[in-house]
Amino acid sequence: MSDAQYDLWYWPSIQGRGEFVRLFMAAADLKWRDRAREGDAQALVEDMERRAESGQFAPYAPPYLVERESDFAIAQVAHIVSWLTGEHDLGSGDERTNLHLIQLQLTITDIVAEVHDVHHPVAGGLYYDEQKDAAAQAAKAFREERMPKYFDHFQQALRVNEGPFVLGDRWSHVDTSLFQLVEGLRYALPQRMKTLESDYPDLGACRDAVAKIDGVAHYLDSDSRIAFNKDGIFRHYEELDAA
Repeated sequence: MSDAQYDLWYWPSIQGRGEFVRLFMAAADLKWRDRAREGDAQALVEDMERRAESGQFAPYAPPYLVERESDFAIAQVAHIVSWLTGEHDLGSGDERTNLHLIQLQLTITDIVAEVHDVHHPVAGGLYYDEQKDAAAQAAKAFREERMPKYFDHFQQALRVNEGPFVLGDRWSHVDTSLFQLVEGLRYALPQRMKTLESDYPDLGACRDAVAKIDGVAHYLDSDSRIAFNKDGIFRHYEELDAA
């Protein structure tokens, strides 16, 4: 996007954590360039090395967002979307409520980390096939114990106000992230989600409402939205799924 205000840096072949940032920016109609997709993964590595050697604060890992005019870079999904919320006046208008939104966003960060650990419970540096037995055990615990516990928490938050969003009729970064969480789990664990979702109608209603936001709908219908695959955080292995 030639008129982009931001550069987003993330691995070019997966949705991953970068997708949480993309969905928020799409909903907010913010323009960005997906730099590693325009170039390649090596361009990402080189930009990170340049920032690490600059003597300034540097991101530990992608995703990170760069304000193009100032070259200011900020990393970590929850940090990025909450910063953008303040920069573009997209919050609730109440400081304490905004802090609760960040609290919920950090909880989404927690479950996303657990999703990753379902298929890589031993070590991120090992292939899935090298830890399949441990993954089967981790998946069972995640499906039966962790998913309902997290979903209970998000449903409670969605009932603080009269939906479909956490703030009521105004979407926030939490809602766009809940959309991605639901979509990712539908891909990774379709049997479990089919069984579980009927118990959490507010979560489904939030997902559906986010999909109808103009910018999100346009993004989802574009070539910019990479399909889920077995290299990302949300991975479908049939043996890890059950109702």
